[in-house]
Amino acid sequence: MADGQESREDKEELGINLDFILDIPLLVTVELGRARFPIQDLLKIGEGSVMELNKLVGEPLDVLVNGKPVARGEVVVVNEKFALRLTDIAQPNERLNQLR
Repeated sequence: MADGQESREDKEELGINLDFILDIPLLVTVELGRARFPIQDLLKIGEGSVMELNKLVGEPLDVLVNGKPVARGEVVVVNEKFALRLTDIAQPNERLNQLR
């Protein structure tokens, strides 16, 4: 096994069994960037409007689970649809700590 990875059997020996939470739904969000607008400007936005975001072209996108960052990635096109290729994933213990 690679460093930091434990097999399912190793976790069960340690008394760690997370099977009971595997069916809990989580909100997964990919954040392209953020912008801040006064309400009067927000009300002027319509179809065709352009909103400038705080990220540059080519910067990694953030992947959030229930609002907490767990990974980063880049936009790719697969079968004429946008997708995300994960380039950096937080370690399992970091991800569990973020969910608390």
